[in-house]
Amino acid sequence: MNAADQARSLELAQAIASVVRLLRAHFPDARANLTPWRDDPLTRAFAEQESLDLSFHFPGWSPRTQCRSFLVQLRLERAPGADRLPVGRPRLLGVLIRGLTYESERWRLATLGDWQPSGSHLPQPAVVAALQQFCRELFDLFDGSGGLEARAA
Repeated sequence: MNAADQARSLELAQAIASVVRLLRAHFPDARANLTPWRDDPLTRAFAEQESLDLSFHFPGWSPRTQCRSFLVQLRLERAPGADRLPVGRPRLLGVLIRGLTYESERWRLATLGDWQPSGSHLPQPAVVAALQQFCRELFDLFDGSGGLEARAA
């Protein structure tokens, strides 16, 4: 679900702004988009309430990243029995980052297993290391203690 649509509390809005700041610390040329999904009936039918989605666009295709944009999807924990994310800052369960061009997805990196990217055109090792560090920082942001998930990579 679009990050802009999920910002229903000051704390979650601040967390979204922090996500943007964290990624831009690693990739200063990236321009954030808090509404990567169109608002149409088909897209709304597949909206996931426990997902916080935002994208980052670069000025052009980057040989380092092997893409033009990142789609960052944060999987958040919902309160038991709730149909929406809780007010405040929910717990981060996982991160999926996709490297995209106009044609297709080039690679993806998920915080499952070994946190390594997979796909047809992988980013350079320095970019992979920056993305892994960004994911660790996200876990620290959403779970102030920097839980075991953040230390896995």
